[in-house]
Amino acid sequence: MYHSKIAGLGYYVPENIVTNDDLSKIIDTNDEWIQERTGIQERRHIVKGDGNTTTSMGVKAAKIAIERSGVAKEDIDFVVFATLSPDYYFPGPGVLVQRDLGLRTVGALDVRNQCSGFVYALSIADQYIKTGMYKNILIIGSEVHSAGLDMTTRGRGVSVIFGDGAGAAVLSREEDLTKGILSTHLHSEGQHAEELIVKAPGMGGRWVTDILADNDPNDESYLPHMNGQFVFKNAVVRFSEVIMEGLKASNLEVSDIDMLIPHQANLRISQFIQQKFKLTDDQVYNNIQKYGNTTAASIPIALTEAWEQGKIKSGDTVVLAAFGSGFTWGSAVIKW
Repeated sequence: MYHSKIAGLGYYVPENIVTNDDLSKIIDTNDEWIQERTGIQERRHIVKGDGNTTTSMGVKAAKIAIERSGVAKEDIDFVVFATLSPDYYFPGPGVLVQRDLGLRTVGALDVRNQCSGFVYALSIADQYIKTGMYKNILIIGSEVHSAGLDMTTRGRGVSVIFGDGAGAAVLSREEDLTKGILSTHLHSEGQHAEELIVKAPGMGGRWVTDILADNDPNDESYLPHMNGQFVFKNAVVRFSEVIMEGLKASNLEVSDIDMLIPHQANLRISQFIQQKFKLTDDQVYNNIQKYGNTTAASIPIALTEAWEQGKIKSGDTVVLAAFGSGFTWGSAVIKW
């Protein structure tokens, strides 16, 4: 039995910065309203024609992670790609990464667990490495939300929250069982699936030919819907539970946490968890203020930034935690 360690990290965000004031010019909202509810000041959006897609941003982040890992591209054994916004309905972006990076004909797995996607992907990769099946796995979380948002006053409750970006990690075999990923924990509760959802396109309602024939400009099934207060209430409970589950499984206490990287869903959720666990500002990393909610990309972007800034050092206990659509939630405990 082996452990797996994060050998390299990288992220990429589009150059185009969209501030709250920018949104107030097209949506009935303002900077104070957005910051009070979400903590977000700005986010990144792709620009039509700039070449950025979910896959291409993932590839850019992956190249950085691979270079930093010291793992040769030829030694990547497997790809796990987490996203809710793939380039195509099918195939998923995993195979596109294999193609665009020029990897060997390794397996490519797509993970559709939305905000929890990166933690799920990390857990999957960890199991493959622990069992000895693979040695080096590329994990990517990447999202293009801006192309699917309702950028009108009707959609402001959701559209002001989300941004575009990508993060990546190379997970490699670690023979020192005191280091690396100590445990991962995954959960779901599908009874609340419709509380945070994009219904279309999907095969559970209408035929595609009927959708095309209707061509209804008022069809809101393609737009994200979120019951914000309900999601918030569930998130703070599940975040707390899954963090404690991870610590208990790893024989650790809250006081052992050197860095908590929560999914960047809402700054108020992160602050609630920080206060509940009595963690200092130095023990929690947030960057939602700059990037908004980038769903599956949020944890790897934040993890990479925290590491780049020297906030994560060798020997540190790092906890990742996420909650999102599905509902799904999860955590990972890592000895850096």
